[in-house]
Amino acid sequence: MNKSIVWLASYPKSGNTWTRIFLANYFANEDKALSINHADRFGFGDSAEPMYRKIAGKAIDPHDKRQILALRPRLLSAISTNGASHNFVKTHNANAAAFGFELIPPQVTRAAIYILRNPLDVAVSFSRHFGVDHAEAVERMGRSDYVTKSNEKFVTEFLGSWSDHIMSWSMTRAFPTLVVRYEDMLASPEEAFEKMLRHAGLPVDEPRLEKAVRFSSFEEVSKQEEEGGFKETSKVSDRFFISGTSGQWQTELAPALAKKIRKQHRKMMKKYGYLE
Repeated sequence: MNKSIVWLASYPKSGNTWTRIFLANYFANEDKALSINHADRFGFGDSAEPMYRKIAGKAIDPHDKRQILALRPRLLSAISTNGASHNFVKTHNANAAAFGFELIPPQVTRAAIYILRNPLDVAVSFSRHFGVDHAEAVERMGRSDYVTKSNEKFVTEFLGSWSDHIMSWSMTRAFPTLVVRYEDMLASPEEAFEKMLRHAGLPVDEPRLEKAVRFSSFEEVSKQEEEGGFKETSKVSDRFFISGTSGQWQTELAPALAKKIRKQHRKMMKKYGYLE
Protein backbone atom coordinates (compact mmCIF):
# COMPACT_ATOMS: atom_id res chain seq x y z
CA MET A 1 0.00 0.00 0.00
CA ASN A 2 1.28 3.48 -0.86
CA LYS A 3 2.33 5.55 2.17
CA SER A 4 1.26 8.90 0.77
CA ILE A 5 -0.82 10.42 3.58
CA VAL A 6 0.66 13.34 5.48
CA TRP A 7 -1.60 13.94 8.45
CA LEU A 8 -2.36 17.51 9.52
CA ALA A 9 -3.37 16.68 13.05
CA SER A 10 -4.52 18.90 15.88
CA TYR A 11 -7.00 19.28 18.68
CA PRO A 12 -9.88 21.48 17.44
CA LYS A 13 -9.19 25.23 17.28
CA SER A 14 -5.40 24.93 17.25
CA GLY A 15 -4.35 26.26 13.83
CA ASN A 16 -5.17 23.42 11.44
CA THR A 17 -7.27 25.58 9.13
CA TRP A 18 -4.55 28.22 8.82
CA THR A 19 -2.07 25.49 7.91
CA ARG A 20 -4.35 24.08 5.22
CA ILE A 21 -4.96 27.53 3.71
CA PHE A 22 -1.21 28.14 3.61
CA LEU A 23 -0.58 24.81 1.88
CA ALA A 24 -3.37 25.43 -0.62
CA ASN A 25 -1.85 28.78 -1.57
CA TYR A 26 1.62 27.24 -1.77
CA PHE A 27 0.45 24.48 -4.10
CA ALA A 28 -1.81 26.73 -6.18
CA ASN A 29 0.99 29.29 -6.63
CA GLU A 30 -1.36 31.93 -8.02
CA ASP A 31 -0.77 35.67 -8.31
CA LYS A 32 -3.59 36.39 -5.89
CA ALA A 33 -4.84 34.72 -2.74
CA LEU A 34 -6.82 31.53 -3.25
CA SER A 35 -10.41 31.62 -2.00
CA ILE A 36 -10.57 30.24 1.53
CA ASN A 37 -13.56 28.21 0.35
CA HIS A 38 -11.39 26.42 -2.21
CA ALA A 39 -8.61 25.39 0.15
CA ASP A 40 -10.04 21.89 0.48
CA ARG A 41 -9.24 21.23 -3.18
CA PHE A 42 -5.65 20.64 -2.08
CA GLY A 43 -6.37 18.34 0.82
CA PHE A 44 -8.88 16.06 2.49
CA GLY A 45 -10.60 15.92 5.83
CA ASP A 46 -11.12 12.49 7.36
CA SER A 47 -14.50 13.30 8.92
CA ALA A 48 -16.56 14.50 5.93
CA GLU A 49 -19.73 12.40 5.74
CA PRO A 50 -20.00 12.50 1.90
CA MET A 51 -16.65 10.73 1.57
CA TYR A 52 -17.84 7.79 3.66
CA ARG A 53 -21.10 7.66 1.74
CA LYS A 54 -19.18 7.58 -1.55
CA ILE A 55 -16.98 4.73 -0.32
CA ALA A 56 -20.04 2.79 0.88
CA GLY A 57 -21.83 3.34 -2.42
CA LYS A 58 -25.09 3.87 -0.59
CA ALA A 59 -26.72 5.88 2.16
CA ILE A 60 -25.07 5.56 5.56
CA ASP A 61 -25.96 6.46 9.10
CA PRO A 62 -23.35 8.99 10.29
CA HIS A 63 -24.43 8.29 13.87
CA ASP A 64 -23.43 4.61 13.57
CA LYS A 65 -19.85 4.75 14.81
CA ARG A 66 -19.07 1.11 14.02
CA GLN A 67 -20.36 1.46 10.45
CA ILE A 68 -18.19 4.55 9.91
CA LEU A 69 -15.12 2.95 11.43
CA ALA A 70 -15.59 -0.15 9.26
CA LEU A 71 -15.57 2.09 6.18
CA ARG A 72 -12.54 4.09 7.31
CA PRO A 73 -9.81 1.66 6.12
CA ARG A 74 -11.31 1.67 2.62
CA LEU A 75 -11.50 5.46 2.61
CA LEU A 76 -7.88 5.91 3.70
CA SER A 77 -6.73 3.25 1.24
CA ALA A 78 -8.51 5.09 -1.59
CA ILE A 79 -6.84 8.36 -0.62
CA SER A 80 -3.38 6.83 -0.26
CA THR A 81 -3.52 5.10 -3.64
CA ASN A 82 -4.95 7.96 -5.72
CA GLY A 83 -1.65 8.44 -7.56
CA ALA A 84 -0.39 11.49 -5.67
CA SER A 85 2.94 11.28 -3.88
CA HIS A 86 1.61 13.42 -1.01
CA ASN A 87 -1.96 13.51 0.28
CA PHE A 88 -2.47 16.02 3.09
CA VAL A 89 -5.31 14.85 5.32
CA LYS A 90 -6.74 16.97 8.12
CA THR A 91 -7.70 15.11 11.27
CA HIS A 92 -8.82 15.90 14.79
CA ASN A 93 -8.79 12.22 15.69
CA ALA A 94 -6.31 10.98 18.25
CA ASN A 95 -3.67 8.55 17.04
CA ALA A 96 -5.47 5.70 18.74
CA ALA A 97 -7.96 2.89 18.26
CA ALA A 98 -11.74 3.07 18.53
CA PHE A 99 -13.91 -0.03 18.85
CA GLY A 100 -10.90 -2.06 17.74
CA PHE A 101 -10.30 0.01 14.58
CA GLU A 102 -6.98 1.82 14.13
CA LEU A 103 -7.76 5.46 13.39
CA ILE A 104 -4.34 6.40 11.97
CA PRO A 105 -2.93 3.30 10.23
CA PRO A 106 0.86 3.48 9.66
CA GLN A 107 0.60 1.47 6.44
CA VAL A 108 -0.92 4.48 4.62
CA THR A 109 1.04 7.16 6.48
CA ARG A 110 4.04 8.98 5.10
CA ALA A 111 4.40 11.50 7.96
CA ALA A 112 2.42 13.67 10.36
CA ILE A 113 2.44 17.34 11.28
CA TYR A 114 0.94 17.98 14.69
CA ILE A 115 -0.20 21.54 15.46
CA LEU A 116 -0.27 22.42 19.13
CA ARG A 117 -1.81 25.44 20.88
CA ASN A 118 -1.95 26.69 24.45
CA PRO A 119 -4.97 24.90 25.98
CA LEU A 120 -5.99 28.09 27.77
CA ASP A 121 -6.59 29.73 24.39
CA VAL A 122 -8.00 26.51 22.92
CA ALA A 123 -10.71 26.53 25.59
CA VAL A 124 -11.83 30.03 24.61
CA SER A 125 -11.95 29.26 20.87
CA PHE A 126 -13.45 25.80 21.49
CA SER A 127 -16.28 27.39 23.50
CA ARG A 128 -17.08 29.87 20.75
CA HIS A 129 -16.92 27.35 17.90
CA PHE A 130 -19.03 24.64 19.54
CA GLY A 131 -21.51 26.99 21.18
CA VAL A 132 -20.83 25.93 24.78
CA ASP A 133 -19.73 27.95 27.77
CA HIS A 134 -16.13 28.01 28.94
CA ALA A 135 -16.76 25.57 31.77
CA GLU A 136 -18.22 22.99 29.37
CA ALA A 137 -15.29 23.47 26.98
CA VAL A 138 -12.80 22.86 29.78
CA GLU A 139 -14.76 19.81 30.93
CA ARG A 140 -14.72 18.27 27.46
CA MET A 141 -11.02 18.96 27.01
CA GLY A 142 -10.31 17.05 30.19
CA ARG A 143 -12.27 13.90 29.30
CA SER A 144 -10.34 10.86 28.11
CA ASP A 145 -13.52 9.57 26.41
CA TYR A 146 -14.42 12.78 24.59
CA VAL A 147 -15.81 12.33 21.06
CA THR A 148 -17.60 14.80 18.82
CA LYS A 149 -21.22 14.32 17.80
CA SER A 150 -21.91 13.37 14.21
CA ASN A 151 -24.28 15.32 11.98
CA GLU A 152 -25.31 15.48 8.33
CA LYS A 153 -21.90 16.89 7.34
CA PHE A 154 -19.37 15.24 9.65
CA VAL A 155 -18.94 11.87 11.28
CA THR A 156 -17.80 11.37 14.86
CA GLU A 157 -14.19 12.20 15.72
CA PHE A 158 -12.43 10.43 18.58
CA LEU A 159 -10.40 13.00 20.47
CA GLY A 160 -9.94 12.12 24.12
CA SER A 161 -8.51 14.82 26.36
CA TRP A 162 -6.20 17.59 25.21
CA SER A 163 -3.24 15.92 26.92
CA ASP A 164 -4.14 12.43 25.65
CA HIS A 165 -4.37 13.81 22.13
CA ILE A 166 -0.91 15.35 22.20
CA MET A 167 0.70 12.25 23.66
CA SER A 168 -0.95 9.97 21.10
CA TRP A 169 0.67 11.89 18.25
CA SER A 170 3.92 13.21 19.70
CA MET A 171 5.07 9.93 21.22
CA THR A 172 4.42 7.63 18.26
CA ARG A 173 7.32 5.86 16.58
CA ALA A 174 5.21 4.40 13.78
CA PHE A 175 5.93 7.34 11.45
CA PRO A 176 7.87 10.64 11.57
CA THR A 177 5.94 13.37 13.35
CA LEU A 178 6.73 17.08 13.52
CA VAL A 179 5.21 19.01 16.43
CA VAL A 180 4.70 22.73 15.74
CA ARG A 181 3.31 25.21 18.25
CA TYR A 182 0.68 27.65 17.00
CA GLU A 183 2.40 30.41 18.94
CA ASP A 184 5.63 29.79 17.03
CA MET A 185 3.68 29.87 13.78
CA LEU A 186 2.41 33.32 14.75
CA ALA A 187 5.89 34.54 15.69
CA SER A 188 7.65 33.25 12.58
CA PRO A 189 5.26 31.82 9.98
CA GLU A 190 7.89 31.49 7.24
CA GLU A 191 10.12 29.36 9.46
CA ALA A 192 7.25 27.23 10.76
CA PHE A 193 5.76 26.49 7.34
CA GLU A 194 9.18 25.79 5.85
CA LYS A 195 9.72 23.14 8.53
CA MET A 196 6.37 21.58 7.63
CA LEU A 197 7.19 21.41 3.92
CA ARG A 198 10.62 19.89 4.54
CA HIS A 199 9.20 17.39 7.02
CA ALA A 200 6.70 16.24 4.40
CA GLY A 201 9.55 15.77 1.95
CA LEU A 202 8.59 18.64 -0.34
CA PRO A 203 10.94 21.15 -1.99
CA VAL A 204 10.91 24.69 -0.61
CA ASP A 205 10.74 27.65 -2.98
CA GLU A 206 11.43 30.76 -0.89
CA PRO A 207 9.50 33.34 -3.00
CA ARG A 208 6.57 30.94 -3.25
CA LEU A 209 6.72 30.35 0.51
CA GLU A 210 6.69 34.06 1.29
CA LYS A 211 3.73 34.60 -1.05
CA ALA A 212 1.73 31.73 0.46
CA VAL A 213 2.34 33.10 3.96
CA ARG A 214 1.08 36.50 2.84
CA PHE A 215 -1.96 35.02 1.09
CA SER A 216 -2.91 33.01 4.19
CA SER A 217 -2.41 35.84 6.69
CA PHE A 218 -5.11 36.60 9.23
CA GLU A 219 -5.80 39.92 7.53
CA GLU A 220 -6.40 38.19 4.20
CA VAL A 221 -8.55 35.29 5.43
CA SER A 222 -10.65 37.46 7.74
CA LYS A 223 -11.26 39.91 4.89
CA GLN A 224 -12.37 37.05 2.65
CA GLU A 225 -14.69 35.70 5.34
CA GLU A 226 -16.23 39.12 5.88
CA GLU A 227 -16.80 39.60 2.15
CA GLY A 228 -17.96 36.13 1.14
CA GLY A 229 -18.31 33.95 4.20
CA PHE A 230 -16.47 30.74 5.04
CA LYS A 231 -18.10 27.35 4.65
CA GLU A 232 -16.35 25.96 7.73
CA THR A 233 -17.82 28.57 10.05
CA SER A 234 -19.81 26.95 12.83
CA LYS A 235 -23.58 27.32 12.83
CA VAL A 236 -23.38 28.69 16.37
CA SER A 237 -20.69 31.29 15.65
CA ASP A 238 -20.79 34.44 13.53
CA ARG A 239 -17.15 34.22 12.46
CA PHE A 240 -14.44 31.56 12.10
CA PHE A 241 -11.44 33.90 12.04
CA ILE A 242 -11.75 35.97 15.21
CA SER A 243 -8.38 37.41 16.22
CA GLY A 244 -5.34 35.56 14.87
CA THR A 245 -3.43 36.17 18.09
CA SER A 246 -2.54 34.30 21.26
CA GLY A 247 -3.30 35.12 24.89
CA GLN A 248 -7.05 35.81 24.64
CA TRP A 249 -7.57 33.62 27.68
CA GLN A 250 -6.01 36.28 29.91
CA THR A 251 -9.04 38.55 29.56
CA GLU A 252 -11.75 36.01 28.69
CA LEU A 253 -11.19 32.90 30.80
CA ALA A 254 -12.19 32.83 34.48
CA PRO A 255 -9.18 32.33 36.81
CA ALA A 256 -10.76 29.21 38.31
CA LEU A 257 -11.05 27.60 34.89
CA ALA A 258 -7.49 28.57 33.96
CA LYS A 259 -6.35 26.94 37.20
CA LYS A 260 -8.33 23.79 36.36
CA ILE A 261 -6.73 23.53 32.92
CA ARG A 262 -3.24 23.94 34.40
CA LYS A 263 -3.97 21.21 36.93
CA GLN A 264 -5.44 18.77 34.41
CA HIS A 265 -2.80 19.28 31.72
CA ARG A 266 0.23 20.31 33.75
CA LYS A 267 2.59 17.72 32.31
CA MET A 268 1.98 18.53 28.65
CA MET A 269 1.77 22.26 29.28
CA LYS A 270 5.12 22.21 31.02
CA LYS A 271 6.70 20.09 28.29
CA TYR A 272 5.69 22.55 25.58
CA GLY A 273 6.35 25.78 27.45
CA TYR A 274 2.83 26.81 28.41
CA LEU A 275 3.38 27.19 32.14
CA GLU A 276 4.76 30.47 33.44
